[in-house]
Amino acid sequence: MPSGWREVMARRPWRISAKLLIISSVVTVIGFSAICVNVMLDMRRGEEALARQTLENLATSIESDIGRNIEIYDLSLRAVASNMLLPELATASKPVRHLILFDHATTARHFGAIQVYDAEGRLTIDASTLDPLPENRGEEDYFRVHRDDPGAGLFISRPMLFRGAYSIVLSRRISDTDGGFLGVVAGSIRFSYFHELFERLSLDPEDTITVLNHDRTIMMRRPFDLDVIGRNLNDRQSWKADNLRAGASYAGQGPVDTTPRLYVRSNGEGPLFVVAGKPLSAVFKLWRKEAYRIGAVVLALIVFMLASSLVLAREIGRRAEAERKLEELATTDALTGLKNRRKFDTVIDVEWRRAMRQKTPVALLMIDADHFKAYNDTCGHQAGDQVLVGIAICISDSVRRAGDCAARYGGEEFAVLLPDTPATEAFKIAETIRLKVQGWSDDQATSTVSCGIASLVPTAGMDWAVLVAAADKALYAAKAGGRNQSVVASLPKLSLVA
Repeated sequence: MPSGWREVMARRPWRISAKLLIISSVVTVIGFSAICVNVMLDMRRGEEALARQTLENLATSIESDIGRNIEIYDLSLRAVASNMLLPELATASKPVRHLILFDHATTARHFGAIQVYDAEGRLTIDASTLDPLPENRGEEDYFRVHRDDPGAGLFISRPMLFRGAYSIVLSRRISDTDGGFLGVVAGSIRFSYFHELFERLSLDPEDTITVLNHDRTIMMRRPFDLDVIGRNLNDRQSWKADNLRAGASYAGQGPVDTTPRLYVRSNGEGPLFVVAGKPLSAVFKLWRKEAYRIGAVVLALIVFMLASSLVLAREIGRRAEAERKLEELATTDALTGLKNRRKFDTVIDVEWRRAMRQKTPVALLMIDADHFKAYNDTCGHQAGDQVLVGIAICISDSVRRAGDCAARYGGEEFAVLLPDTPATEAFKIAETIRLKVQGWSDDQATSTVSCGIASLVPTAGMDWAVLVAAADKALYAAKAGGRNQSVVASLPKLSLVA
């Protein structure tokens, strides 16, 4: 790793920590939010499951009650249809005939009187009176169904106005011993039964209870609406039977109105089946309230956490900048702007070890201002400082690689460390520096520099002081040779060549 990069990394630990702090805060917020969202979704699913179970129990209970009453009423119809075949019935008086036919018939205030119609649809017997008024039901659906289909069994008609009250008509065929059609026995269950049944339930105003025949005709609905009663859902093109199978549930807009609801259908084992519905807004009302409360708390915590992270990151950034400036002051020569001796010793130690591992050459230039003391004494310290600054500028202009290290070694002496540089390249750089100083001094001062160059590949057991000593010897040789020149140390014998 180049020393320049290591210096950058060494200068930025707090900046990296600030970024990590922000990233970790964001990750924490995302993770915490994901957990909260998952918990809220689980709560929502729990609320939906609870509402579905409640509606399922409600629909099953209503279907069971309706099915039981229809079954009881159907037993009475069966008994009448069976007793109509008794031979003694033809000679019995009307009171006796009523006693035979309707002795075991179910009576309740919501059940209409059982009636018997002959093969032409004429009313012949009425459980409510001994002398019924003339009446013909030959054109009614329930009559025609039994006349045309011997196997129709119990037939439940569409909701209709029957004998002055809205009802559903239950009927059975009367057949002779050979299966011939003798007529129809019919009775009714008034809407008052359903009203009373629904009133016993604890329902919200927007909750719906729909009783349907297996052909999907609406027999009864709460809230009550005559425009809806008797409608067949098969006529609704936008609603498919597969949306709500027996024993299943459906969430969304239903076939009757536009209110989104959770609908649950009973198993449909009886003659009629029930669909219970509850608005989705009511199903998730408590959950939504809790979600808003928890969401507000979580949002406040997220805002607080992010704000705290940003404040801490800003403070960390300020501290990093302050440390960078302190480090720069501690490692930079105040006069020349180059690295100081302490920083140079640190860098050369690092580069020496790296070169030893990678078996690459390390070059060192030792540069000294010629006749500086005499110039300083003659022209003054300020003029001498200007000379040192000028030499530093020439060195900085000539040494541009990120891994190179130019430093003020002490007094008027400078050092330039050149990692991965052989002696020939180091000599060229030294000459570039010397010539720049010479060109600059012709206009500004009367100072030149002498350069000592040493380059070697470190081996185990060798210390970087060997390189410094070799460059120093080369510098002394340049001084002894007349100054303003560059001399390369010949290693390992450290012989000098100009």
